[in-house]
Amino acid sequence: MNLHEIDLNLLVVFNKLLIERRVSSAAQSLGLSQPAVSNALARLRKAFGDELFLRTSQGMVPTPLAEQLAEPVANALGLLHGALNQREGFDPATSERAFTIGMTDIGEIYFLPGLMAALRESAPGVRVSTVRNTAVNLKDEMEAGHVDLALGLLPDLRAGFFQRRLFTQRYVCLMRRGHALDKRRISLREFQAAEHVLVVAAGTGHGQVDELLARQGIVRDVRLTVPHFVAVGHILQASDMIATVPERFAQRVGAPFDLVTVPHPAALPPIAINMFWHARQHRTPASQWLRQLVAGLHGGDAHAQADSRSSRL
Repeated sequence: MNLHEIDLNLLVVFNKLLIERRVSSAAQSLGLSQPAVSNALARLRKAFGDELFLRTSQGMVPTPLAEQLAEPVANALGLLHGALNQREGFDPATSERAFTIGMTDIGEIYFLPGLMAALRESAPGVRVSTVRNTAVNLKDEMEAGHVDLALGLLPDLRAGFFQRRLFTQRYVCLMRRGHALDKRRISLREFQAAEHVLVVAAGTGHGQVDELLARQGIVRDVRLTVPHFVAVGHILQASDMIATVPERFAQRVGAPFDLVTVPHPAALPPIAINMFWHARQHRTPASQWLRQLVAGLHGGDAHAQADSRSSRL
């Protein structure tokens, strides 16, 4: 199929249907009538010789061909959007722009204090809100332009998104000061005999730690399981439990809760923390400014990668 054979406006409708999964919602988002969107879908089906979307009780489900087209269409529209809007300047000193950033609770603890302090100095009118990848479909929200940036260990965002390495870090053991294991090094036997807080952290790559420990035959005495990291400092401060956590998280919560870290006795690989953004944001001045600000604040690795785009599907 050649480009002149299809109205590019139909691809805008296609992309919106992928996000909304309902004709009525897509029509409202595009400012069109439902019959207009239905007509566009009929033309798309004829052009591609495929149903593209199947109606179910849960909304419209994309066919395999639609799923195959989803990423390249979204990326192409994003690049067009960026090219058409790159003339729009961005002055952080006067802007009242609101940015939405996807991050985990660890990200909020680690990134936000420094980011908000920097904004107060250089962009006092700029506002920030955060969303969790467990609360929204971060991939779809970024493709739709609802989320500007994502930070963290987010393996689901690698394919098709631009990314930049901010830093790598290791896992450490975190515990209260004066704990029996508060010493320079601990053995695997001591680690396994201790009482543990297990953080599930669904939707992030941190769950791989449990798989790696299990593969090494390391069994922990897990006394408490929690779904996120935000309460770990409070819990460890008042107990004899220990937790396996990322090093920079431990640095942030150590002083406020009088906690200490010990090198992890297990062989755990370092983890990479990245910044992700969609193609539609790649050339927009506001996004470029925000990415540069975050990289300047937290791009701590001497070997940090330049902007790259993953092709892994």
